[in-house]
Amino acid sequence: MNDPIVIVGAGLGGVRLAENLRNGGHTGGIVLLGQETHPPYDRPPLSKSVVTGHSERVDLKPAEFYTEQDIDLRTGTRVVAVNPDAHTVTVECGGQRSDVAYGTLVLATGLVARRFPGLADDVSGVHVIRTIEDALALREAAGTAKHAAVIGAGFIGCEVAASLREHDVPVTLIEPTPTPLAVAIGARMGQMVTRLHVEADVDLRTGIGVDEIVVEDGAASAVVLSDGSRVDADVVVVGIGGYPELGYLDGSGIELAPRSSGGGIACNGVGRTSVPDVYALGDAANWADAHGDHHRVEHWNHVVDHAALVAAELLGHAITHQSVPYFWSDQFGLKIQMLGSPHPDDEVHVVDDDGRKFLAYYSRDGVLTGVIGAGRVGKLMKTRQYLQTPTPVSALLDQ
Repeated sequence: MNDPIVIVGAGLGGVRLAENLRNGGHTGGIVLLGQETHPPYDRPPLSKSVVTGHSERVDLKPAEFYTEQDIDLRTGTRVVAVNPDAHTVTVECGGQRSDVAYGTLVLATGLVARRFPGLADDVSGVHVIRTIEDALALREAAGTAKHAAVIGAGFIGCEVAASLREHDVPVTLIEPTPTPLAVAIGARMGQMVTRLHVEADVDLRTGIGVDEIVVEDGAASAVVLSDGSRVDADVVVVGIGGYPELGYLDGSGIELAPRSSGGGIACNGVGRTSVPDVYALGDAANWADAHGDHHRVEHWNHVVDHAALVAAELLGHAITHQSVPYFWSDQFGLKIQMLGSPHPDDEVHVVDDDGRKFLAYYSRDGVLTGVIGAGRVGKLMKTRQYLQTPTPVSALLDQ
């Protein structure tokens, strides 16, 4: 009864959960376990302001927060096993292993960056962006880079390409789908993002993959595309997503979701796993939605919502409203934002386009499903109310 709530993962989800528990009146112990040696920090700035040099590490909370809130923050501590029968987690810190008892366990371990298949980890000049060390290493490399190849034009790839152009590094951005961000926002709006990159002199190669990263004397020197062409590059950034690394759950009995639904830790609609007293949230968690369908979503605001719902569940509080899904990306001085959960093949209604900034609505069967904008922050945020209840898109188009 006196064992603490133990949170595995000292990122955004873990910190927000701990904060919500204290704000909600929880007076028992809270242990926050983080594998990195730094205090918890925000990841979205890494591919943007940290790579460009406009900011350094952006800590989520000041150091005194954890003391004042009586949160036992343990950095440099890796969880290697979970034993639900004993209500313990096994941790490794400084080469030593020990067990930490829990009353309730919350898994918020996030993702690890996906590496280029078959490439040795020690090849110099090849970068991913997941940690502060990754971002600082790329920033340093940008200072002397002759040409960069960015593999993958999702959010990370697009943001890194924009950041490298701010360093005046020539960039080739390579993406197998028809446009940047096509999976997230659809090909038509992806064409709007294409304009931004072309305007900034990014050499954009879409509809094509990368077969090989060429290594000479232990360093990347080029990438070979699936059509046999070669792009010389002394800096290669691999932005092909991330995945939950869940080996620490082996033998725990905690159910994992099938790959067909996104993988990760299988949860119900409030983060409860298949094992009593164990919850999961954030990028590694695969939650059931209101229709019983399971999804794993990798957006900042989604993690914040998860933390609020799990805290309410643990505190016995009711949450009557969930926020509208939201994500954003900063590229070339523009904030690209999306509200809602549109499908990439939903109908698109462009209502504002000056050749750079834009605003558009998505609809399915005549009902508004999402809104996307670039450089239209005020206009976009005014549409939030229309996504809280089913709204005919015609009602907005007639305004």
